Amino acid sequence: MLETLLLAIAVAKMKNYSIKPLFKSWPIYLILAIELVYLAIQISIFRGYYGLIKYTDILETIYLSSYLTLIFKYKQYIGAIAGSACVVMGSILNHIAIAANQGKMPGFPTLSYLTGYVTPEAFAKVGGIHVLGDDSTRLKFLTDIFDLGYAILSVGDVLIRSFVFIIIFGSIKYLNRENIIG
Repeated sequence: MLETLLLAIAVAKMKNYSIKPLFKSWPIYLILAIELVYLAIQISIFRGYYGLIKYTDILETIYLSSYLTLIFKYKQYIGAIAGSACVVMGSILNHIAIAANQGKMPGFPTLSYLTGYVTPEAFAKVGGIHVLGDDSTRLKFLTDIFDLGYAILSVGDVLIRSFVFIIIFGSIKYLNRENIIG
């Protein structure tokens, strides 16, 4: 989810907000530490080792929970409610896609083939819920169709990641509004 965090920072910069105050407080470093763990998992996948994938579900829960520090410290309550609604809606959409496809989430890699992140054999090696999508895929628009080259996202995943954007951007905005610029 590093790209979502970076996107929120980029949008804040485009709106002429200072991002320095965000990095003068400890909560962002907890989030960045978890991002480093995600990065390590991504690197292991690129290197053909899929053993760490089984920990991504629990890591995602820890990661999203780590945003509670920003929510409480910078009073992002309304943003947290909106972001949580996005997480719930995203999760529902993912579950609908999985239910429509016999308990599996089909993925449609394109760019990931070029970057080496995914091979057709990788789906068989990894096992689990993700499978390679094909013509029999139902509700394709809800499956993993947005290929970033290092991750393949569904509409539900994008909604879930919007939580991160809302909290990071809202925190930066709060820090600027409160004149906590140093």
